[in-house]
Amino acid sequence: MSTPIDHQVRRDFRLFAGSANPALAKEIAAILGVELGKITIGPFPNLETRIQIEESIRGTDIYIVQPTSQPANENLMELLITIDAMKRASARQITAIIPYFGYSRQDHKTTGREPISAKLVANLLTTAGASRVMAIDLHVPQIQGFFDIPMDHLTALTTLTNYFREKQVENGVIVAPDAGRAKLAEKYADILRLPLAIMHKRRTGIDGQSVKFVELVGDVKGKTPIITDDEIQTGGTICQQAIALAEAGAEPAYVSIAHPILVGPALERLNHPAIREVVTTNTIPVPAEKQLDGKVKVLSIAPLLSEAILRVHQHRSVSQVFLDQQLNFPV
Repeated sequence: MSTPIDHQVRRDFRLFAGSANPALAKEIAAILGVELGKITIGPFPNLETRIQIEESIRGTDIYIVQPTSQPANENLMELLITIDAMKRASARQITAIIPYFGYSRQDHKTTGREPISAKLVANLLTTAGASRVMAIDLHVPQIQGFFDIPMDHLTALTTLTNYFREKQVENGVIVAPDAGRAKLAEKYADILRLPLAIMHKRRTGIDGQSVKFVELVGDVKGKTPIITDDEIQTGGTICQQAIALAEAGAEPAYVSIAHPILVGPALERLNHPAIREVVTTNTIPVPAEKQLDGKVKVLSIAPLLSEAILRVHQHRSVSQVFLDQQLNFPV
């Protein structure tokens, strides 16, 4: 996809890595043919975050890679302070590359007297000095509207579907875990030319933590399900879905998600025999001990981000990245 940045462009281009996912930033830098910017990140004795830019960035276009995954508060604060440091160092433009956008699930009130934290984070990034934000597969695309600065919303859809196309899943069926993910599942079904099934679930309890499946629309008997979603946190819902599909006569399921949060009992649940494989990306680091001896397959999102960064820097269309892959995805 992307090609290395030429010498003329490199003079006003800087790519920096935050501490949340330095391996992804290094991979992007290698694809673009640039060195990562020099930055010191660490705590003061009182544990406040210390940032020091170790090179001149006056008049340059800055791109900083920092997902705001767990620990979300520390990673978000680090990103805000880094942006502020870059702004005060006279950077021309600052683009925050946030592969996983934390607090995106708090995009609306679920009951009275609650914050809309996703909007607050958007405001904080703007106030800190970000000129642009780039993220992958927001929990809901409407979060784009929370920003008063340009916001590039990318998707890992083609990265994930290319894997399943090459794998040639026999007798597959795409499964939407709920009605809210039906559109995403439809895109999977269209790209992979597979039938579609939709599960209906009802959430109860505080923050909807208790889930009950009440209906399955579509034929899954004897088929291999591919369950699609944007993220896995504790894995409870995904595991219940896979078990419910197995009880309906389906084969062990594949799970396809963009963001591998994987906290709490997630690994134990994902190791259930009703789940064949979990396919995800490296928007969030997945250490070897979380890959369950290969059951969790991690695909690199670096080529997509490299191409998007290069196009933004060269003032070219980002949507064309997806149009070239026969996917109509508005960026």
